[in-house]
Amino acid sequence: MKNPTNLLWILLLLPLIGVAQVSKDSKLYKEILAIDTALFGSYNNCDLATHETLISEDLEFYHDNGGLSTSKTDYMQALKENICNKVQRTLTPGTFEVHEIAGFGAVSLGKHSFHNLVEDSHSEPSKFITILKDTPKGWKITRVISLH
Repeated sequence: MKNPTNLLWILLLLPLIGVAQVSKDSKLYKEILAIDTALFGSYNNCDLATHETLISEDLEFYHDNGGLSTSKTDYMQALKENICNKVQRTLTPGTFEVHEIAGFGAVSLGKHSFHNLVEDSHSEPSKFITILKDTPKGWKITRVISLH
């Protein structure tokens, strides 16, 4: 792991789950939902160029089954080899939340499910947490926790 304090930082954010989210009518909510929609639209359609623009160079991707990935290059390669035209993601309606992180960006969380197109199987809805940084070049996804 590049920096063990990063995991600690993420774990410290988990209590946000119990704190009120920003209003669904707010600009922040709409922006972060649009990022999630773009991210998984590109994921579902194997649009790697769009997907890559949304991911930070210092990505940390925590997956309960796959472990930790700290390389954007490795993440994109895994997406190309294991996801493209093989898996599609669906956001579970009514579960998407956005919480502001003052001076940094936002955290989104909710539930999603996956359709394995190769095996024609569907996963049960599972939790995700995405941390996004508001940068001069737009929103960038910096940390992801994906549980299945």
